[in-house]
Amino acid sequence: MSSSGDNSSSTAVPAWEMRFRAPRVSLPEWAEGAPERSLFVSNATGTYELYAWDRSSGEQRQVTDRANGTTDGMLSPDGESVWWFDDSDGDEFGVWMRQPFAGGEDVVAVVGLEASYPAGLALGADGTVVVGRSTDEEGSTVHVVRKGEGVPCELYRHRESAGVGDLSHDSSLLAVEHTEHGDAMHSSLRVLRVADGSVVAELDDTRGGTEELGLEALGFSPVDGDSRLLVGHQRRGRWEPMIWDPVTGVETELAVDLPGDVSADWYPDGRALIIGHSFEARGELWRYEIEGGVLERVQTPPGSVSGATARPDGSVEYLWSSAAEPPVVRSTGGGVVLDPPGAKAPRSVPVETVWVDGPGGRVHALVQRPEGHAAGNGGPLPTIFEVHGGPTWHDSDSFVAGPAAWVDHGFAVVRVNYRGSTGYGRAWTDALKHRVGLIELEDIAAVREWAVSSGLADPERIVLSGGSWGGYLTLLGLGVQPDAWALGLAAVPVADYVSAYEDEMEALKAMDRTLLGGTPEEVPERFAASSPLTYVDAVKAPVYISAGVNDPRCPIRQIDNYVDRLRERGAVHEVYRYDAGHGSLVVEERIKQVRLEIDFVRRHLG
Repeated sequence: MSSSGDNSSSTAVPAWEMRFRAPRVSLPEWAEGAPERSLFVSNATGTYELYAWDRSSGEQRQVTDRANGTTDGMLSPDGESVWWFDDSDGDEFGVWMRQPFAGGEDVVAVVGLEASYPAGLALGADGTVVVGRSTDEEGSTVHVVRKGEGVPCELYRHRESAGVGDLSHDSSLLAVEHTEHGDAMHSSLRVLRVADGSVVAELDDTRGGTEELGLEALGFSPVDGDSRLLVGHQRRGRWEPMIWDPVTGVETELAVDLPGDVSADWYPDGRALIIGHSFEARGELWRYEIEGGVLERVQTPPGSVSGATARPDGSVEYLWSSAAEPPVVRSTGGGVVLDPPGAKAPRSVPVETVWVDGPGGRVHALVQRPEGHAAGNGGPLPTIFEVHGGPTWHDSDSFVAGPAAWVDHGFAVVRVNYRGSTGYGRAWTDALKHRVGLIELEDIAAVREWAVSSGLADPERIVLSGGSWGGYLTLLGLGVQPDAWALGLAAVPVADYVSAYEDEMEALKAMDRTLLGGTPEEVPERFAASSPLTYVDAVKAPVYISAGVNDPRCPIRQIDNYVDRLRERGAVHEVYRYDAGHGSLVVEERIKQVRLEIDFVRRHLG
């Protein structure tokens, strides 16, 4: 196998490692009452941590410093403090902490609330605090600390999954996203008065169970006294925004006639919206004038926009990348907003788009080939099918260091937006219910057939790989389609669906009940049909599994159950366990894991 990423001298750092090590930054969040104060995430120290940035002075300060990294944080509206979530070694179970923006001691942000899984946080300009929590014992709860009280008061409780939507600008109204109807894939909205917890209004698109339509709270108007709530809905077969006033009950449809999924956020004056448009694995931005319904394109390069925010001066800052070009934070006002110091990530190769006829409709796939291997040139290649997680997610034309590493090592990389993926309409996302895993594999198999028949992939050297849900589909695919795959690489996977359900966090239990139509006791045949453990004896290919020992999403016991069965059969397999949760925020750990996968493939693929 050739390796264009390792062609330099033995002392040089390979390009694929440089892509992981190169400093990156997230889209900066800014404080509403102090726009010059911002918060962002960076891997500058080798671990992803939170950083405070004073734009007026240019000073940047590392806020958190933990062995397993920190990415969940928020600025208070006045810019005086940074809130961050403190868990134990990546287990996602903990409490919110608070630190002064300028630096100082970390303190427990809300005294009186025990550790939990996070279910949203909202901070009011007047000091009101709303905390969403989830535990196995209590289900979902929402607590408020009102201005001047200091003691958390429970506003909401239910066994099904729920969380904080948003707090109105004057802190009088709270939007809660809930799934009391039992469908964890499609939330309803309830607006409460913060003063006493009374219900102001309900918005429910589940139609009493006859339709499965979701809602999400995108944010209250940023203007005092304005009770309008920006809402995402699926009433026309895709995600798109509307404006709902829970006080008056008025719903205002928006004339955003764009294909694909559409999201939105407010401009600071409340008169316009910044529209995020995702269509066929690429993203773009638009400005929408609420009065008059004028839609105007915000110019961004071709690729993906993974976040955008409108600043008080009317400019828009956004995080952009493409498969070939590393991410950068740009502004419509001109130039790069936040450019981390240090070596830049080497570019990779662009993606090409492929559409394949599948059993449930046309399947969209993204393909990357090593340089010098244009379509129809160079013969069949060893190929990695890199399967995305979620499942309600999608691969896009954006910069990802993992696939780029395989391209450097001479592989073609194919990424499939199977049924269950977002960005292709509600019906496509919801199609995987009850035959979970099996439906996605049908689409992946259709794209595999195209990859072989087109001359792209060597049928004897096709690797199935993925993390989280992609890791689950990898293990399931090795058992259900044993002759299709030469090797399997599964990171933090579901391996034994029943044991995973027993051990996972409560919110994921709710999702599994929705996907499979009940609990393992209620629908045992569906859990069995969708569990990789059911098919483990059919696995022929060597299997590599990596797992976080503190993972609350894909717990370690169910992976051990699967590995025990491989061992009993004498099947070729290797397991790497690391001390973190659902993935690692430590750069060197990520590099180590990719290096181990590359080594496994080299030894077993030939």
